[in-house]
Amino acid sequence: MSDNKRLLVGQINGLFGVQGWVKIFSHTHPRKNILSYQPWHVNVDGNWQTLEIIQGRVQGKTIVAQIKDVFDKEQSRAYIGTDLYIEKSQLPQLKPGEYYWDDLIGLEVINKAQIVLGKVSNLVDTGSNNVLVVNGEKEHWVPYISPFLIKVDMINQTILVDWDENF
Repeated sequence: MSDNKRLLVGQINGLFGVQGWVKIFSHTHPRKNILSYQPWHVNVDGNWQTLEIIQGRVQGKTIVAQIKDVFDKEQSRAYIGTDLYIEKSQLPQLKPGEYYWDDLIGLEVINKAQIVLGKVSNLVDTGSNNVLVVNGEKEHWVPYISPFLIKVDMINQTILVDWDENF
């Protein structure tokens, strides 16, 4: 979930060591890219705050980071479960015809017969390709590749696909 300016990129999900480091669950691809975006923003009781990261690294199968002015486990424990956001303006500019997943969520999906299948609620990386999860009267999983994907129209907030409404 995101707002107009911020994008959810991860969550603090544990403690690492005794010096206040935290474990990070990253939504970025590759996962370590979360460390490239600074600063992070957190929403605490409806108020946005900025977290500066002193250092971070991949540690085994997880990512760990040291937050500025957090020096022990008790201080870092308060951050567990905190969602991490960045400003959308921090993202690299894409080439024409490329989109961030967040930009596609909420777009209306229409097939070639002009039947509305629903709206994109999520995307899933299946390993071989990405898939649009479209929720309408029923849920459709539409591969986000040619020949199924015909056109993304950001102006009209629609995606045209070659997909049977009964499939």
